[in-house]
Amino acid sequence: MTQSHGKPIARNITVAILVLVTLFLVGGGGWLIALGGSAYYLVAGVVLAVITWLYARDRVASLWLYAVLLFATIAWGIWESGTDFWALTPRLDIWFVLGLWLVLPWASRRLLPSAGAKSLLSLGLVAVLAVLGLSWFNDPQEVNGSLARAPAQKTPVAGVADADWPAYGRTQAGVRYSPLAQINDSNVNKLQLAWKYQTADFKGEDDSGETTAELTPIKVGNRMFICTTHQFLDALDPATGKRLWRFDPQLKADRTFQHLTCRGVSYYDSANVEANSASVQKNLTQASAECPRKVILPVNDGRLFAVNPDTGKPCSDFGNQGQVDLQANMPFPYRGGYNPTSPPVVTGSTIVIGGSITDNLSNSEPSGVIRGYDVNTGALRWVFDTGAEDPNQMPGDKGEFVHNSPNAWAPLAYDAQTDIVYVPTGVGTPDIWGGDRTPLKERYANSMLALDASTGKLVWHFQTTHHDLWDMDVPAQPSLVDLKRPDGTTVPAIYVLTKTGQLFVLNRTNGEAILPVTEKPVPQSVKRGPQTHGEHYAPTQPFSPLNMGPHENLTDRNMWGATMFDQLMCRVIFHRLNYEGIYTPPSENGTLVFPGNLGVFEWGGMAVDSDRQIAFMNPLGLPFVSRLIPADPNRPRTEKGAGTEQGVQPMYGTPYGVELNAFLSPLGLPCKEPAWMTVAGVDLATHEVVWRKRVGTIRDSLPKLMELPPIKAGVPGLGGLISTGGNLMFIGATQDNYLRAFNASNGELLWQARLPAGGQATPMTYDIGGKQYVVIMAGGHGSFGTKMGDSLMAYALPD
Repeated sequence: MTQSHGKPIARNITVAILVLVTLFLVGGGGWLIALGGSAYYLVAGVVLAVITWLYARDRVASLWLYAVLLFATIAWGIWESGTDFWALTPRLDIWFVLGLWLVLPWASRRLLPSAGAKSLLSLGLVAVLAVLGLSWFNDPQEVNGSLARAPAQKTPVAGVADADWPAYGRTQAGVRYSPLAQINDSNVNKLQLAWKYQTADFKGEDDSGETTAELTPIKVGNRMFICTTHQFLDALDPATGKRLWRFDPQLKADRTFQHLTCRGVSYYDSANVEANSASVQKNLTQASAECPRKVILPVNDGRLFAVNPDTGKPCSDFGNQGQVDLQANMPFPYRGGYNPTSPPVVTGSTIVIGGSITDNLSNSEPSGVIRGYDVNTGALRWVFDTGAEDPNQMPGDKGEFVHNSPNAWAPLAYDAQTDIVYVPTGVGTPDIWGGDRTPLKERYANSMLALDASTGKLVWHFQTTHHDLWDMDVPAQPSLVDLKRPDGTTVPAIYVLTKTGQLFVLNRTNGEAILPVTEKPVPQSVKRGPQTHGEHYAPTQPFSPLNMGPHENLTDRNMWGATMFDQLMCRVIFHRLNYEGIYTPPSENGTLVFPGNLGVFEWGGMAVDSDRQIAFMNPLGLPFVSRLIPADPNRPRTEKGAGTEQGVQPMYGTPYGVELNAFLSPLGLPCKEPAWMTVAGVDLATHEVVWRKRVGTIRDSLPKLMELPPIKAGVPGLGGLISTGGNLMFIGATQDNYLRAFNASNGELLWQARLPAGGQATPMTYDIGGKQYVVIMAGGHGSFGTKMGDSLMAYALPD
């Protein structure tokens, strides 16, 4: 078919497309060069302009020149990104599609003689496919080693039956390891759904945007205990998933809560008291006759319940008819302002609990105080107020804790042998501007605190970030490991996981470094835009040789997109932001924060097989952008809370608000190239990464548009992992709604199951009646964008 001027429609369409691509490359490429970025796009745009001019005049030279451009682009792509399939794809995909169009008869029939040019261009297209194919099997981001040590004799854990998972991390040492081996690396591919329990607890219209289901169930004997999003406490039969009872704490929440979640509950049994230290023995009180065993439930509106595990009734002799008011003596108290989201530590005598404080709302918020309550009566035993001159000073009847003191929202860990509780703390809110923080409010911020669990007295502390302006909390339960040294000795170690990706390995009895800690200079000024009013910056920050975060600063060659178009725009955006590497100061212009606010490590922590001395981790790599918004510090407070940690946050009482968002392209995809999450195995004898694999596919990356094929990319994830005596590691977490099992020795993917909703949780495993089960909560994550649901999924081998 031809138009009235006798020119084929295909030719006109081709010219129009080439003109548009040329204009974009020349305009965007010129902008990028002006910002100090790559010259490739402008050069390619100029060459494409010549190709377009030749093609419009029916010159076969257009095909010859396009073939040269294609080969040059392949070489440039390999030079920039090596054999990384996902990094190469946006550099080559549009050029491949255009080249394929040009060799088709309807686009090239007027270009004569074209046989030689089409052959060369076809060879270029084959070269693109060959390079992408080879890069698929030669991923430079993966490490393909193997842990040679065979599974060792399993050391039993005192007070914990092999068949049980009685605490958030199975033990309160936070190792997330089970010795069970009925499900192992040779038969895990036969796992099938054994039962599914649906909580019927969904996100409501008046719920927070940060409504999540981050639960790890616990299992003790013939009972499983879970808490739902709205903190219903359910007891289940672990063999069938049938509900035995439900306790409703009557949570009073609304959309202003920054978090609506329950990561788990804790369990106490007076007949199984971890009373190995003299301190615990001395502080024991009379066990409750009504509730010698109890389930401890934290509730997001600032209450703590003790519930009888047999009946589901509150323990009336605990606190006030079964509950303790965690808002007592709080400055600026309001529902959701102090929000316990993680299960407490329970010792033989004391419940130790922290909680989150609303981030970036104001400088007049509740306290982040850590408290110890009598496990039998609920009476307040001790306090550790992280912002007070005397952290242990009790508040008295009318006294108040220190407002905006650093909080401890992540799960805590406990060493029963020494009666020390390990408390990971965050920054005192607001997070992104710290001009009004006193030295006292920063003394214990972003730290690991070792406290006497019976008295609250400080044993030692270690700070992981100084004067934090990036929300670099210590976000995860630490892992307590008896580290075996080459000389045969054993060192009691603690692994402190941070959002920066640094793992600080310390002696847990005294806080001394096992791996050296080095203070290094960090950026000290804002390069683009005005300087930040009233702010100062820490001259150095601590670094560890064990680092699962970025080892080099990002450059524009690390920018990504689905196509070269959005990749070019990501490069432009990158160069317009302030960025000099980790700890680049926040700014009005906008600062690239990498590692981002989600962190390299989050609340999922790591798993440790202490007998084999190996650890398993799922580090995240997703940059964020923070942008300070000048504001009147005396402006009236018009918002109670945004119900989210992202977007515009007011920071009332300071001279700034802040906007926090993931670093995304105009198409809504991450601007940094994948992988955004990997799984890794680390040899604790050498602290070397032995294997590392991308985890997660693009299948659910665009859920509102289409279901994409399950192609492995290493997608973002939130959640933890576990390891077992069957040489397995299990993880959900990823954005593509799967539970997966990996070979613990080499990271080989052995099994995966599709979940009905997002699995942003940590799985667990147990045995009942001689049968092993693996369980994960598939409830989704509101702000993470995964499908919401209410299903607790249990998998087992067929009978």
